[in-house]
Amino acid sequence: MAPDAMRTAAHSLSDATPLSYWLDDPGKPDALPALTADEHCDLLVVGGGYSGLWTALLAKERDPGRDVVLIEGNESGWAASGRNGGFCAASLTHGLANGLERWPDEIGKLEELGGRNLDAIEAAVARYSIDCDFERTGEIDVATQPHQLEELREWHSRTEELGFTGVEFLDREQVRTHVDSPTFLGGLWDRRGVALLHPAKLVWGLKQACLGLGVRIFEHTRALDLAAQGAGMAVRTPYGRVFARQVALGTNIFPSLVKRMRPFTVPVYDYALMTEPLTADQLASIGWRNRQGLGDSANQFHYFRLSADNRILWGGYDAIYPYGGRLNSDLDQRPETFLKLAGQFFECFPQLSDVRFSHAWGGAIDTCSRFSAFFGTAHRGRVAYAAGYTGLGVGATRFGADVMLDLLSGEETERTALEMVRSKPLPFPPEPFAWAGIELTKRSLARADSHGGHRNLWLRTMDRMGLGFDS
Repeated sequence: MAPDAMRTAAHSLSDATPLSYWLDDPGKPDALPALTADEHCDLLVVGGGYSGLWTALLAKERDPGRDVVLIEGNESGWAASGRNGGFCAASLTHGLANGLERWPDEIGKLEELGGRNLDAIEAAVARYSIDCDFERTGEIDVATQPHQLEELREWHSRTEELGFTGVEFLDREQVRTHVDSPTFLGGLWDRRGVALLHPAKLVWGLKQACLGLGVRIFEHTRALDLAAQGAGMAVRTPYGRVFARQVALGTNIFPSLVKRMRPFTVPVYDYALMTEPLTADQLASIGWRNRQGLGDSANQFHYFRLSADNRILWGGYDAIYPYGGRLNSDLDQRPETFLKLAGQFFECFPQLSDVRFSHAWGGAIDTCSRFSAFFGTAHRGRVAYAAGYTGLGVGATRFGADVMLDLLSGEETERTALEMVRSKPLPFPPEPFAWAGIELTKRSLARADSHGGHRNLWLRTMDRMGLGFDS
């Protein structure tokens, strides 16, 4: 970055609040009391993010008489569910390309289920009057390098041949009529497959909906361990135990209470900036009349979108894996990444050179070796889990909640019959091999971005093993 550009980027960050914009909201609800005595229930849900809240809500919708308790170690939505970009995608497989590569024989069914899942989220937002700025705008995947444009064109042709519709190819002039950046060379617009929303308000709305249906929620109640207890399970917390016939684990990035599942996920730290609200003139200078979400096509990609009050969220690019997979709140703030992101923002939108950032934040998400969720049971079917959403969990967690409830019911459904649900990703190796492999992959992906998309021997080997990642 040139010295002048670095100074501009640094100045734009000088007043940024080190907190997720979504959580820095005067409407944030008060925390609920902690559990302080033993409790008994039919179903215990562990985790107060999207995964846990959807599970509790759907459990009560399926059986209003079921006694459901949810415990959350902090406050609902404080982690990834309250600090993500707010892209609610229909894809259950971290994109069609990843799903087609891994489950070609059932990708049509997975796409159908994903579309139905997104429709169900939209319906639930309306049914429970969840004020979360839900907009079914779609998303444009933009090319910023010539090889990316050719890849998008080829991918569009392939999806049409396979019968997947609803995606429109945009050339340079067309994409810039939607959002005007001199870096955009073209794009693919998925018109219906993505909604944008306020992620924290979705959490808070789901929490209120759960309470309205009779779910008992205890916050600041950390689950310490899980053990069989008679015909059910017992989960120990700091001030009491919860005895439940069944347990659903929605803890994602946090160490699983089913210890054998811990090697299947690792934390990756993701970062985002939020601008101050754009003026009418600033917004006019970039267009963005249809308010789609956007993401660029690089391996080290950016995601960006407008908020309801016309701020721009700009995130992605750096993905930081801490050695040993240890969660560390110090990594939530990373000035060198914020400076890099700010500089890249002004390269994308030079017409916004006087814009400043109001918020800068980061945090861990969970990923697995297949980059989309996996599922299973433990303790003779009395415990179900879902994890590994890899940053695309705003929508897919509702599907995962249905899967966990299906698994706990013991009945085969169209979801539990899926190979995606019945199979597991490869676990990550122990250290130092996990760190070395992830770092080598990151460096190889960055090199591919700067060398016309060419994937080196390491990436080609990973592709052959089913571990390649290009988004």
